[in-house]
Amino acid sequence: MDEQIIEKVVIEHRDSLGGILSILTEIQSKFGYLPQDALRQVAKKTDSSLTDIYAVATFYKAFSLKPRGKHLVSVCLGTACHVRGAPKIADEFSRQLGIKSGETTRDKEFSFETVNCLGACALGPTVVVDNHYFSHVTTAKVQHIIEQARKGFQQSDPRTDHRIFKIQVNCPVCNHTLMDNEHEIDGAASIKLAASSSGKKGTIRLSSLYGSSSTDSDGDFPKGNVISIFCPYCREELPSELICPECGANMAMMTAGKYATFHICSRYGCLGHMLDITSQTQDSLKEMKG
Repeated sequence: MDEQIIEKVVIEHRDSLGGILSILTEIQSKFGYLPQDALRQVAKKTDSSLTDIYAVATFYKAFSLKPRGKHLVSVCLGTACHVRGAPKIADEFSRQLGIKSGETTRDKEFSFETVNCLGACALGPTVVVDNHYFSHVTTAKVQHIIEQARKGFQQSDPRTDHRIFKIQVNCPVCNHTLMDNEHEIDGAASIKLAASSSGKKGTIRLSSLYGSSSTDSDGDFPKGNVISIFCPYCREELPSELICPECGANMAMMTAGKYATFHICSRYGCLGHMLDITSQTQDSLKEMKG
């Protein structure tokens, strides 16, 4: 473990909002997991107890204390997916991979986990492999999903991928559309947002194809930093009702049609997002607006 690498990461993120989370996120992005020596160095260089650092590293499912496989398979066992047969999906992945949840295959090809939510409850049973969403999964589809992962997803085109669908979002405060037809991502109008972090301001754009992680930004935002996200029209900060299940940062909320809300993680670079469909959306927004 190169101590200089850890020291550089600590210096870069030490004074940022959510500093420890940013530090651990950056370390994991470099090594693929959080080595024990790295945790000890982080504790030492941030004047924190090793117990506190370990508590953060084990609390969020985005972190791993042991090397993960080349491909990460996540099966949702949340209520919406559970009632649609998700436990059978998880059992089939476990059987075909020959490992239990939380384990990695001997060839380091696959790691398998079960989670409580993948942010696509209306599409369950939901499975995510290497950030690629699979909706309405059945046991018969498991083998095909594994084979796709082995071959690689690099040739997947979001514009034609049946797993990905388009959403349109509005500001929950002024109701102005956040769709930018003049700046396309993945061949479709992007979602335009204003952002700021540590005095730096800029514009970030997200793909409107749910399941795509494509983004664009003209701001110099360090990866792992928590940013404030605003409507580019009314300049109000987007409200935050949920915590990102990936990293623990607040999630900024937008409306997506009459009965849905779209949430994105405020930690720059985190892929955490959630499409929440609820009949109570309109009432909660009215209360928010006063």
